Amino acid sequence: MPPRSTPTARQQRLGGELRKLREQSGMTVQQAAALLGVDRTRIPNIESGRIGITAERVRTLAYNYDCPDTGLVDLLAAMAQERTKGWWEQHRGVLPPALLDICELEHHSVELHTAVTTHIPGLLQTEAHARAVFATADPPLPDPDLRARLALRMSRQLVFERERPPLYEVVIHEAALRMQFGGPKVARAQLEHILGQSERDGTTVRVIPFTAGGFPGAGQSFTYAVAATRQLDTVQLDTSHGSMLLDSGMKLRRYRGLLERLRTLALPDRASRDFIRAIARDL
Repeated sequence: MPPRSTPTARQQRLGGELRKLREQSGMTVQQAAALLGVDRTRIPNIESGRIGITAERVRTLAYNYDCPDTGLVDLLAAMAQERTKGWWEQHRGVLPPALLDICELEHHSVELHTAVTTHIPGLLQTEAHARAVFATADPPLPDPDLRARLALRMSRQLVFERERPPLYEVVIHEAALRMQFGGPKVARAQLEHILGQSERDGTTVRVIPFTAGGFPGAGQSFTYAVAATRQLDTVQLDTSHGSMLLDSGMKLRRYRGLLERLRTLALPDRASRDFIRAIARDL
């Protein structure tokens, strides 16, 4: 099988974790290749996600790398066994791979913690609001691309319809709630939708009001995706140049700390809902 030309973020993450384990063990690429009985060039391709690996070989490598975390090894082996393509694959070749990586990340997460300052999170957007947001793109999106992005954004919300949906926490700044994409009517419906979603089991929405003043990370929008084991947690950043995924231990610790700081500034759940209702009444 030829190497993948564009491995997904999840495929790259599996390879990256195997590389970390190998480097921590002090084993060379040549030694790892000998363990599997393959050419040495195969190991870098596995570790970059360009070539797949079986669950059995994941366990062989982890055992010889002296990895003590059996939970991590089980999850890596499960990642190697994944063969079913997610619903987002229908958009591959049409939309940027980074957008599809977000869908895959959300699908495999057990918790999602989002902090936003200037926009409504995609998982909480109404179709009318999302359409109005996409209409502001510069340069303007071609109609087929706009329709594909809108369909993808709405389909992402199905993650909450599955048997075991992820816990979802949103810390949202007042500025995002007052942005009137699509005009007052669309904005009011969007706020009412957020209120409805905030009542759902497993979902928490808390507001940081203007009166909270400045805070670290102001202007950033990010999601901290919690995996079944902390070592596989991921931070997804929204930037002006697109989405970025971070998974180094140092970055994960930083964003966990930032989330804690934002929680201290946000209003409690019930007060946040009252705050959102008050903004909606003003429209």
